[in-house]
Amino acid sequence: MLVAAVVSLCAAVVTAALGVWSLTRRPSTDYVQQVLRAVAPTQLAAAVMLGAGGVVALSAPSSTGAMILIVCVAGALGTVAAGCWQSAKAVTRENARQAASAGTGGCGSACGSCTLTCGS
Repeated sequence: MLVAAVVSLCAAVVTAALGVWSLTRRPSTDYVQQVLRAVAPTQLAAAVMLGAGGVVALSAPSSTGAMILIVCVAGALGTVAAGCWQSAKAVTRENARQAASAGTGGCGSACGSCTLTCGS
């Protein structure tokens, strides 16, 4: 149990460091970099969960500590996965918007006000 708690605490430190590093970087004009920066709060939340699980695993009896550690690790993984999923959806939506804008001669989805002929 001691090894699992220490690994969880180390993972919490690394995850928090990556989240803080993402937040302290200069904002970029690149959309993908902006989305990666948006995942940073999710990383910080996962770091808190991993840290809490590691502390409880160190201080609680082994059966309780193991269960809490499993729940905290699963919660942290789920939180990061949900944040990455939302970010991937945002990137896909933005890329589709840019492709539609390029394919219609710059009109985007405003066909009612567009004076260009795009064939649709």
